[in-house]
Amino acid sequence: MLKHATKHIQTRCASFEKNEMLKIFKRNIKSEYQERLKKSFPKELHSDLNEVLKILPFENNQVKLCDGQTHKVDNLIHESELKIDFDNETLIIPYRLYFNEPNPELEKSLTDKQKDILNCIYLRHHNGYLREKRLNLISDSSEKWTVPFIIQLIGEYVYELLPIIDKKINENTLDYYAEFRDENPKYWQQTESRMISYWNEYYRYKFPKLKEYLGFEIVNRIKKRTHNNGYK
Repeated sequence: MLKHATKHIQTRCASFEKNEMLKIFKRNIKSEYQERLKKSFPKELHSDLNEVLKILPFENNQVKLCDGQTHKVDNLIHESELKIDFDNETLIIPYRLYFNEPNPELEKSLTDKQKDILNCIYLRHHNGYLREKRLNLISDSSEKWTVPFIIQLIGEYVYELLPIIDKKINENTLDYYAEFRDENPKYWQQTESRMISYWNEYYRYKFPKLKEYLGFEIVNRIKKRTHNNGYK
């Protein structure tokens, strides 16, 4: 009898410990996701960013992937990262994200700045349609801290993003992009090289000359810009 009771207690303790470990694991994973996203934005935005992080659905790892099917994704933030310099800070932005969009009602409760932070986060999402949707939601007179997220899209393969980016990089924002270019020369060169590679691989049949490709036009506009509101 005593032996049976002891075994029962041991089983319950093991079950309790397992459940507690799972809670700790989930909590640590969520905290890890939050900390990684905090590294993506300047420190001056962290107060607003914390409000955004509260509504992100990190607890749901059932994600619809490119095949249209829902899959369990163990890591909702890919380990690959983009390291850039921004106003004397080093930002580390995840290359791809997999978590779903937040509850629309919770999203409505955010301020305009917080909504732009949220939209920038989803510019790193694996779903190109979602990136397009979120890019459209960012103001055409967006703030300087949106630049690292938008400029990365120039060097990616989804052409449909380029007409939207074309509107974002305008007379009100062009100086921000020129400053970013000068602060990150290696990253800028890589972005330009990727843009040309994707044109050559996927869009050369439609735009036989590189100068006719919108990605090239945008890059050339940024390259010509100087910091005194003029052109070289």
